[in-house]
Amino acid sequence: MDRNAELVLDAETKALEAPHDHKNELRLWLRLLTCSNLVETEIRRRLREQFDVTLPRFDLMAQLERAPDGMTLGEISKRMMVSNGNVTGLVERLVDSGHIVRRSPPNDRRVQIIAMTEAGHAAFAEMARAHEDWIAEMFAGLSARDVDGLLKSLAKLKTSVQGATRDGDA
Repeated sequence: MDRNAELVLDAETKALEAPHDHKNELRLWLRLLTCSNLVETEIRRRLREQFDVTLPRFDLMAQLERAPDGMTLGEISKRMMVSNGNVTGLVERLVDSGHIVRRSPPNDRRVQIIAMTEAGHAAFAEMARAHEDWIAEMFAGLSARDVDGLLKSLAKLKTSVQGATRDGDA
């Protein structure tokens, strides 16, 4: 198990062991973090084992899948909320594996457009189907009513968090 997931589980366990010491909001935040870390850790493991790909590479391919004309490094880093340097390393590996290509537009050779190759589209389609199945498997213990209720509650939480942030872009 991921060390961060262990720390979160420990924090949640401690909060549950002494609920009078913590506000319900803190317990809720710890539960959300724990669930998120558990799902992410399992998705990372399955992507690595079944497709020999990392979650950041999968995420980059997902962004490119939504942009048939490709994207600049800056656009990708903004959408993924990571630095250009982080994106550059991911791009290099995906170019080496044949999943994406780089090209410069004729009007500006300084800019590079990153786009998926046919092989990249095919590989991503297979990974995306598996990813969707994995999520469905992990959430199988929830009824349709549970899922609907969580979606509504989390939408309220998102609005609440956005209202409490400086710029409202949470």
